[in-house]
Amino acid sequence: MTEQYVLDLQGIDESQVAIVGGKGAHLGVLSRIEGIRVPAGFCVTTDAFRRIMADAPSVGDRLEQLSRLHPDDREALRRLSSQIRRTIEEIAIPDDVAAEITRAVSRLGEQAAYAVRSSATAEDLPTASFAGQQDTYLNVVGATAILRHVSRCWASLFTERAVTYRQRNGIDHRTVHMAVVVQRMVFPDAAGIMFTADPVTGNRKVATVDAGFGLGEALVSGLVNPDVFKVRQGEVVAKAVSAKQRAVLALPSGGTHEVAIDSQRQEQPALTDAQVVRLVQLGRRIEGHFGRPQDIEWCLVDDDFQIVQSRPITTLFPIPESGDQDNHVYLSVGHQQMMTDPMRPLGLSVWRLTAMAPMHEAGGRLFVDATRRLASPASRTALLDLVGRGDPLIRDALETVLDRGDFVPSLPDATTGGPRATPASAPIETDPAIVTGLVERSQASIAALERDIRTKTGQALFDFLLKAFEEHKRVLSDPLSLQGIMAGMEATWWLNDKLLEWLGEKNAADTLTLSAPDNVTSEMGLALLDVADVIRPQSEVVAFLQNVEDDGFLDELAKLAGGPEARDAIEAYLDRYGMRCVGEIDITRPRWRERPSTLVPVILDNVRSFAPGAAERRFEQGRQKAQRKEQEVLSRLRALPDGDRKADEAKRMIDRVRTFIGYREYPKYAIISRFFVYKQALLAEAERLVQADVLPEKEDIFYLTFQELHDVVRSNQVDDGLIQQRKDAFQSYHALTPPRVLTSDGEAVSGAYRRDDVPAGALIGLPVSAGTVEGRARVILDMAEADLEAGDILVTAFTDPSWSPLFVGIAGLVTEVGGLMTHGAVIAREYGLPAVVGVEQATRLIRDGQRIRVHGTDGYIEILP
Repeated sequence: MTEQYVLDLQGIDESQVAIVGGKGAHLGVLSRIEGIRVPAGFCVTTDAFRRIMADAPSVGDRLEQLSRLHPDDREALRRLSSQIRRTIEEIAIPDDVAAEITRAVSRLGEQAAYAVRSSATAEDLPTASFAGQQDTYLNVVGATAILRHVSRCWASLFTERAVTYRQRNGIDHRTVHMAVVVQRMVFPDAAGIMFTADPVTGNRKVATVDAGFGLGEALVSGLVNPDVFKVRQGEVVAKAVSAKQRAVLALPSGGTHEVAIDSQRQEQPALTDAQVVRLVQLGRRIEGHFGRPQDIEWCLVDDDFQIVQSRPITTLFPIPESGDQDNHVYLSVGHQQMMTDPMRPLGLSVWRLTAMAPMHEAGGRLFVDATRRLASPASRTALLDLVGRGDPLIRDALETVLDRGDFVPSLPDATTGGPRATPASAPIETDPAIVTGLVERSQASIAALERDIRTKTGQALFDFLLKAFEEHKRVLSDPLSLQGIMAGMEATWWLNDKLLEWLGEKNAADTLTLSAPDNVTSEMGLALLDVADVIRPQSEVVAFLQNVEDDGFLDELAKLAGGPEARDAIEAYLDRYGMRCVGEIDITRPRWRERPSTLVPVILDNVRSFAPGAAERRFEQGRQKAQRKEQEVLSRLRALPDGDRKADEAKRMIDRVRTFIGYREYPKYAIISRFFVYKQALLAEAERLVQADVLPEKEDIFYLTFQELHDVVRSNQVDDGLIQQRKDAFQSYHALTPPRVLTSDGEAVSGAYRRDDVPAGALIGLPVSAGTVEGRARVILDMAEADLEAGDILVTAFTDPSWSPLFVGIAGLVTEVGGLMTHGAVIAREYGLPAVVGVEQATRLIRDGQRIRVHGTDGYIEILP
């Protein structure tokens, strides 16, 4: 194939990203959209870049060294990237390449001024924006100067910022190549940036225009604050005009310089409202062509707009598909389930097939559509009350949407002519036997699943699983089970409300629920203390575990002195809890049984930090503390007017909360137990597909939905391209932050606590477990990397039940996600840990090792000097 070193912009299309880069491809397409003006120019292709790189073998060696560096090794990254840039800039451009570039310049005008811009092959793609990571040179005059700046653009592929970005995002430096766009220079009256969706809120119906005088570089570099316009439905709905004291203009001899703006002109808008609306119309045309919101650089010359760049906005959270044009309000499932990471397609589809409510997928996360419940006054009040008790940020976000008045349609409450509401069932008795019976019924259902699935393969397995999913939902919707869950929650709310009213005491239920019985999640944390008791006396076992690196260690363990007992203790723990893991609602996540090494650091922490018998001792201490609290509360109530009645009511509710609050955790345990059975059967099927050469790896099934996997098993054929596409998409979803509330306009609505009763500078959250504690913050994002000491305060994004074993060794808890009745909160109260959840950006605002004070009763954190 003949190498092409120069291509005219108007001859380029989207299929040529590999030879002209993302920016070059976008500009080529832009130049052919009707009504869009793009400065004339050409592209120096990646063939030229490869030719240069081939002449510099030392660069290849340095790229190899670069690929082995950690993204945080900034000094080494800086040194190596600087060496690579210098080497590339010093290479002479081959004569035939230079000749093609010079001819292209001659065709456009030798004495004209040009903009020379980098265009990398991994730049401005739909899932990754590399804006500003390579160089742009303005007002370059003459072929010699253009050639010099082309070399600089090639070298800019290896700026420290660009190199670090690729390292962090797993992009191989050797797979990215650099093209260079050369365009006729535009000398604008005004320039700036337009986002066809609001880049802050994500609202797809609001366009934002930033504008300043002169070249756009003044805005991009931060030299001036721009005028900011917001446009919705063809109308400027908000405008902020800044005092623009400086501008960047072109010099006649080449290059640019800063100039002062005349004082009378500084506060004049750079664009009229009519011009802004016209610009947004152009933006909508560009957005429509590319099929997604765009970040567009524009220039205004003699009242005519020219577009000099357009790239996708990659930070927007995708909108769930609704199949209609109506307004919708979506609630994040991940925030309710304490797992806001993206899920793989198989995980998404299995959760949806077994969930009690219809769900929508976007950005690898799940959402429920709350629009209908918000539309009816009665159901709206109930929903706001329920979510408000759990997560005030969600309630506030929903109220923000409702306050607009026109987004959610108002529907009448059910009338007598419609179906009658089912009457509320009578409250269940406060009887521990109810919980025992529920657990036994669930265990019997799981045992039947394990027994019956063993003989199922192929088509029969999928037929069986579809029936098993229905049984799964039947167990989840058992009215008695739901009553048991609600009984514990309602008793908690009653105690907190009434004891605050009667005694002025906040969150009294936190202490009253310490060491409540039948809590499978808190038992899981204590049981790992018992495992540590078995291991602690065996010094050879402890030393061995300190060097465990893979998941086959249990077989080796049995060969050591004391090893068989240690292995049996770990195996027994895995038999009861091995189906759990971080992010366990995603069936594709590795379970502890599949990756037992995950537990080793926690076991070693327990060996080091606790004395023998700690589990039983802690549980008994909690039980006695709850008992003393009960006696104190009842005594204080009896001293009040009408005290006997109040004490009797409180006693009934204390008994009720201690009977049922532990069961709150069991249904999730049962769900995850069933998930592991499903997963093992599906992986066995995947193994058969691997043996038949249908799939290269078992884990590839994780990137198919349940139905797609069913089809693959039926046909023995798979779309390899689809699996790779899903893998790439899943990787890109990690960069997205899912909102608690999302509208069909794409707006991520952030709630606020709206409190003024906390110290200045404090981080506000939701108080979920009473008490105040001061200690060292340990910011931990991966449970497997936990290294905790007694007295540490765990700061993390979210905690699902799998984090519970860490709770036994910490003094307090801070999370970014959570509510009053989510798992982390329930277990924190069970263990008596002061805890504040729902603290926005806690893992960024609190540094690992800082001393902090957690106010679990009042819901805030102080960062101490």
